[in-house]
Amino acid sequence: MIGAGSRGTVYSKFMKEMEKDFTVVAVAEPDDRKRNYIRDMFDIPEEMCMASWEDFLSRPKFADLAVIATMDRDHYAPAMAAIEKGYDLLLEKPMGATPEECCEIERAAAEKGVLVLVCHVLRFTKFFRGLKKLIDEGLVGDVVHIQHSENVGNLHQSHSFVRGNWRNSEESTPMIVQKTCHDMDIMQWLVGKNCTRVHSFGGLYYFKKENAPEGSPEYCEDGCPVADTCYYNARRIYFDIYRESTFARSAARTSVRPTDEELTKAIKHSNYGKCVFKMDNNVVDHQTVNLEFEGGATASFSMCAFNKGGRYIRVMGTKGELCGNMGDTLRFYDFATNSERVISIADAVIGDSIDGGHGGGDGGIVKALRDRLNGSIGDVAICSIKETCRNHLIAYAAEESRISGKVIDMADYEKSLGGLK
Repeated sequence: MIGAGSRGTVYSKFMKEMEKDFTVVAVAEPDDRKRNYIRDMFDIPEEMCMASWEDFLSRPKFADLAVIATMDRDHYAPAMAAIEKGYDLLLEKPMGATPEECCEIERAAAEKGVLVLVCHVLRFTKFFRGLKKLIDEGLVGDVVHIQHSENVGNLHQSHSFVRGNWRNSEESTPMIVQKTCHDMDIMQWLVGKNCTRVHSFGGLYYFKKENAPEGSPEYCEDGCPVADTCYYNARRIYFDIYRESTFARSAARTSVRPTDEELTKAIKHSNYGKCVFKMDNNVVDHQTVNLEFEGGATASFSMCAFNKGGRYIRVMGTKGELCGNMGDTLRFYDFATNSERVISIADAVIGDSIDGGHGGGDGGIVKALRDRLNGSIGDVAICSIKETCRNHLIAYAAEESRISGKVIDMADYEKSLGGLK
């Protein structure tokens, strides 16, 4: 386990539940508390608990699988080193911090013949599995257009993309890559054809210095005059709204189980307590992407911070329209009968029992990984590293289009990066 933060801990917990299938034998993590948490979970010997991935990967290969759950800009180097050693990989998204890194990982994995499963966990949710199954069975006919929305949520935006680790693309990756490479992947997967052209608009509209309330200090706790009415008051968020959120509170204190005293110290002295209008964030808070696919089908994608949160999708085909909210039922309007009916996810995905985070996707991908490593190749949600890379390139092309204003031809874009295996 390389990286024992939020994502590494999540995958570790699911592997712990599957002890008959997985044995975690080593952990590499610079933070003592996080490293020791995984150590204690699996009773790992001290000599197999390392502060750096370099220490881990300097040793002869001693396991079948490596999980890479480090920060965005720390995916490429350990992934390349692990591939060279012959490890199969569960690689947290994004697969690389640049389009060039993504392509290099794809080429290296293909040449070495190892499995690299990137954590596009939405594929492994009941909702999107069910949607994919219905489309593949021909319910909507030919897919002509998809409308898809990733509603980030105003508080999630403030926590992760204004105050948090993913606030600045120079330190992590552009938001369309970090947050919504999931969605680029989902749209391509549902259409079932390669994306040919991409066009995008968007920017940082609200969370910037000129919108700071008059007289507001650097930190919420330092006597802000609008503390009682500000939606983003750190004490209100972390002690009231997110009080039971392990993810939010742990991220704010960078520990697994922070006390109220530790959390108070964090919001007084860390980025998680700073005014949201006075951060060094530069990632967008709204963006739209238009996509064209082989054969002429299109998709329109919208990502925005100013909402409650959640994903919504409409799939329009030659026989009807499927629409729904992630985690809820699907509705199908049938052209043959001019009527609408509700399709439950349980009906769409018979026998599926995925549980856990990301709508069941976190546990789902670990189960799919287990089955794949045991020889099963029947899970339609698992894709090749080549397909994964191409779907990452859609996100990077969208960011290039947003900045340049140009329509990006995906074949030319891929060729400019040296092509894929």
